Amino acid sequence: MRLYADIEKKCGEFDLKVNFETENEVFAILGASGCGKSLTLKCIAGIEKPDRGIIKLGNDVLFDSEKGINLPPQKRRIGYMFQNYALFPKMTVLENIMCGEPDEIKAREYIKRFYLTGKENLYPHMISGGERQRTAIARMLAAKPRLVMFDEPFNALDSHLKSNLEGEIMRLIESYEGQAVFVSHDRDEVYRLTDRIAVMEKGRIAGIQEKHELFESPKTLAAALLTGVRNISPLKAADDGSLLALDWGVKLKSDSYRADAARYAGFHERCFEVADHMEEFNVIHCNIRRVVEDRDCMMIQFTGDDKEKMLTYAVDKEKWPALKGRDLYLRMPQEKIMMFE
Repeated sequence: MRLYADIEKKCGEFDLKVNFETENEVFAILGASGCGKSLTLKCIAGIEKPDRGIIKLGNDVLFDSEKGINLPPQKRRIGYMFQNYALFPKMTVLENIMCGEPDEIKAREYIKRFYLTGKENLYPHMISGGERQRTAIARMLAAKPRLVMFDEPFNALDSHLKSNLEGEIMRLIESYEGQAVFVSHDRDEVYRLTDRIAVMEKGRIAGIQEKHELFESPKTLAAALLTGVRNISPLKAADDGSLLALDWGVKLKSDSYRADAARYAGFHERCFEVADHMEEFNVIHCNIRRVVEDRDCMMIQFTGDDKEKMLTYAVDKEKWPALKGRDLYLRMPQEKIMMFE
């Protein structure tokens, strides 16, 4: 089912202005806290009213400012998982779920599916945050909505329950023709769960990319920061046509920039190559400041000569002993350097 949203709404800290469409996929909006992600979902669900624009779900117009259409939430049939869960405090876990599925036998199936057995007769204040969260998800999905939307759905869960629930939710989404919208600031979460990702910054969508493309080659500085690019530096044009990375102290030549447009450079920590000696372009002499062992690699934190800004180099554990203690030079291949306006 196709979702189309082209809306604007004035807010205190920014003006929300988003335009996207999604169909038969799991779509994510990734952004920092307070950038407008939750407000976007509330406008789609009918909880907030945009100042102008249009929202369509399938063949139904949910909102159209020019035609005066603004369907109430209950007529939109959209499942919305709130950050604060929004459970009815005077209803038990089972009663909350039965608001979505009145048949008690079927409602109890959701009790089992979401690991709530033994909690069905307890009230929201008597269960943990993770249990309240699972109750809210179960209630939402029990109502069999046309579209499901999740607002930071796994915040209160430990890693074991999070993994179980992610798998359960994905199986359930498949029964809705794979159509869902996730909002999150957790890049690993959206990578595991979604197909395409919109990067949001200050109420605007800075770009939409397929997830593999986004994480490998983000198109904007905001996308690079949100997807975990550790090495970023402002740039200054040099007289020889190259660009000087000010924080790294190295001249760069890249296949992906116009010298008059690029303002920042980015580089993934796993893309460095070991060089034999210093070179005029794209090579940094490493002053190692710290070595941190990660689960599958060694994280080498270093600075360029006469610089304070630290960079990160991720090297396989088995390769690190041969590099340890030597004068280390690292090359950034031209095709791997990201440039941002």
